Amino acid sequence: MDRMTKEASVEELKGIFSSGSVVIAHYTGMTVAEMTDLRTKLRATGGTFKVVRNRLAKIALSGKASESASEYFNGPVGIAYSEDFTAAPKAAVDYAKGNDKFQILGGFMEEEVFDAKGVEALSKMPSREELIGTVAARLLGQAGEIVSRINSPAQTLAGQIQVIGEKAES
Repeated sequence: MDRMTKEASVEELKGIFSSGSVVIAHYTGMTVAEMTDLRTKLRATGGTFKVVRNRLAKIALSGKASESASEYFNGPVGIAYSEDFTAAPKAAVDYAKGNDKFQILGGFMEEEVFDAKGVEALSKMPSREELIGTVAARLLGQAGEIVSRINSPAQTLAGQIQVIGEKAES
């Protein structure tokens, strides 16, 4: 790699590291078909897998709050990353369960650095869309409850007027 290519790679990694979540993993012994399968699964969730040069990754992390994640960049390392904080961890952990050659080392998002267990815990969190759906459902439920409570006195009053009207007729 010439100097210009290395500088471009470092800038690209800085952009990747500053947005979303990053999972760092060893991929030793994986076949091309397995790597393609991993990339396909990540792409389906909005993530990407990229093999990185350790030295360039460490340079890209230097001076950032997540600089302590540079300890994971040893040996043949790849990163799974996504804009959604849970997409890459979910896909990577799911893939690691079925493939012993793919070993999660750790990861980070913004200034938080996780070990392998932390990445697994992050993968169990609901996605952004699931959280939005939950909040929307709760808001709609609360709105329905408010409407029913507002209408309740009016319905009670209407029922009492009907009873009085029936008594007056008889």
